[in-house]
Amino acid sequence: MLRPGGAQLTLWFAIFLTALVLAACAAKSDDVSLPETIKIPAGPFIIGSDRTEREAAYQLDEAAYGHQRTRQWKWYENEPDRQILELPAYAITRAPITKAQYAAFVAASEHPAPDVDPDTWAGYKLIHPYERTRRHAWGDGGYPAGRGNHPVVLVTHADAMAYAAWLSLRTGQNWRLPSEAEWEKAARGTDGRRFPWGDVFDASFLNSHDAGPFDTLPVGSFPQGASPFGLLDAAGQVFEWTATPERSGRFIVKGGSWDDSGCGICRPAARHGRPETLKHILIGFRLVRSHD
Repeated sequence: MLRPGGAQLTLWFAIFLTALVLAACAAKSDDVSLPETIKIPAGPFIIGSDRTEREAAYQLDEAAYGHQRTRQWKWYENEPDRQILELPAYAITRAPITKAQYAAFVAASEHPAPDVDPDTWAGYKLIHPYERTRRHAWGDGGYPAGRGNHPVVLVTHADAMAYAAWLSLRTGQNWRLPSEAEWEKAARGTDGRRFPWGDVFDASFLNSHDAGPFDTLPVGSFPQGASPFGLLDAAGQVFEWTATPERSGRFIVKGGSWDDSGCGICRPAARHGRPETLKHILIGFRLVRSHD
């Protein structure tokens, strides 16, 4: 038998290493911690709102809260006027990223786990007491027991981008936060409906303070509230970071949360800017990647 020379050994070793890498990538791509995605086709959709939709949103809020503060504070006046916008194809995670999915990133990268200290929380000047953050905060044992399928919260904009970068390296795909427009198209379809399911608000279709437990719930708990593309939890549950800046140091969040009533803010057209360093119990995220 002829023995291979040094060049042959080097080539065989390189082939062997390549096979190992490909096998590892295949195993990783099948990992249960990978988020499920849905495909959003290229084409036009209706983005934004008109005066009639904004007025209806204010009226929903007033009926729920018994006051006119969202109208007085002009919450919905920064929405773009209703128009047609065209986007290329992309894929988006069907639900917000869960604590279990985020835990794989924390374990692999040693990225700080979601939490916030009392002084930082007090500095945000939010209405929620610090004690309420504890049911969402992570300890030495990881995420809170029984909440692995709840959306991850207490994450900054940079935390969300770090998870996307890690997932990109892990899968060889390009993951990132959605733009505001990408998020809105996935959440409302192409026909400009006011909510993911249609034009009429129904509190049984989402996790909001109207009929919810005043807490996060497992993702996908309201399949009847899915968008025409099949996006879940696009209204209520948690606000979601986008890649679209509002102004320096602030990014647009979309979707409303379990804390909201009304729920004018839960419409896909609604938008608010939040500081990029904010760790909030009401804010999580989902990701997009290039269309296959």
